[in-house]
Amino acid sequence: MKHLLITTIAAVLLVGCGKVQQSASPEGTKTVEVATAQPEPDIERKKLWAKSYLNQKAPELIVEKWLSEKPEWKGKFLLVDFWATWCGPCLKAIPELNRFHEQFGKQMVVVGLSDEQASKVASMKQPHIEYYSAIDTQKRMKKEVEVKGIPHVMIIDPQGIVRWEGFPFLSGHELTEEVVKNLL
Repeated sequence: MKHLLITTIAAVLLVGCGKVQQSASPEGTKTVEVATAQPEPDIERKKLWAKSYLNQKAPELIVEKWLSEKPEWKGKFLLVDFWATWCGPCLKAIPELNRFHEQFGKQMVVVGLSDEQASKVASMKQPHIEYYSAIDTQKRMKKEVEVKGIPHVMIIDPQGIVRWEGFPFLSGHELTEEVVKNLL
């Protein structure tokens, strides 16, 4: 009797976890079969060191000073790269961003946005930046996006919606030519 009571209580507690089926056993006591939810496949979630704006309206691009000519991005995708001259991964990203600028320039504007002084960015000789470059020492957009790690890239569609965001070298979530092609 005690075993039946414990089994019944356990069945009631597990109802929220899955289907409960009762069947009569040959001895006349009831047994309870509990079907629990299957664990989700092991999918690595994308780590993000900033506030997510994915599939949401992007914050305004705020520039204190353009170090290149000011681009026109109306009707185009906009790639914004938050970066710094002292950041190794940021420097590693520059050649790839140069390729994106060259290959997709008719459809997408690439902008590197640093919060360093203009003289610091201008004094960097290698790697050479071929895309648009700007600074905002007040970090207005960076604060709005809550960037905590760089490089941090956002790709914004012509309607102002963020379509890709994150660290461009994150394993399993890399920003590649194929990713950009699929967005455009």
